[in-house]
Amino acid sequence: MDSRKEEVSLREVTAETVREICRLSDSLAPRQQKMVAPNAVSIAQAHFEENAWFRAIYAGETPVGFVMVYADPKAAKYFLWRLMVAGPHQGKGYGRRAMELVIEHIRSQPNATSLGASYVPVDGGPEGFYKKLGFEPTGEVDHGEVVVRLEF
Repeated sequence: MDSRKEEVSLREVTAETVREICRLSDSLAPRQQKMVAPNAVSIAQAHFEENAWFRAIYAGETPVGFVMVYADPKAAKYFLWRLMVAGPHQGKGYGRRAMELVIEHIRSQPNATSLGASYVPVDGGPEGFYKKLGFEPTGEVDHGEVVVRLEF
């Protein structure tokens, strides 16, 4: 089956799937491991942040990544906190489709007018990925990361 035709979905991380989702981080190239926290750290952080919304990214029935958003409807603040696609699954469109699903989800939330994100500005980094999704630089740099925003 052509991997590009597999349906991408966002699913809750459960007790049954958490270890597999955490292991996905091990498949990243060393330089990528420096650009995104391990999924285990993200899941732990999410359990201590009431505004964290996180999901595993699946292609068909195969877990291929992880996404986490800071979502605070009262403050009208929505920010992509983490996005990772496992090494063997990169370049297949799964990250883009997952982001489309995240954007669709955030647009349906109370007071949502934009989705922020940030990235480490390095060669081969995700700048073009975010640009193709419609994110624009805000001019801000936070802890060395370029901040971008998608307005709805």
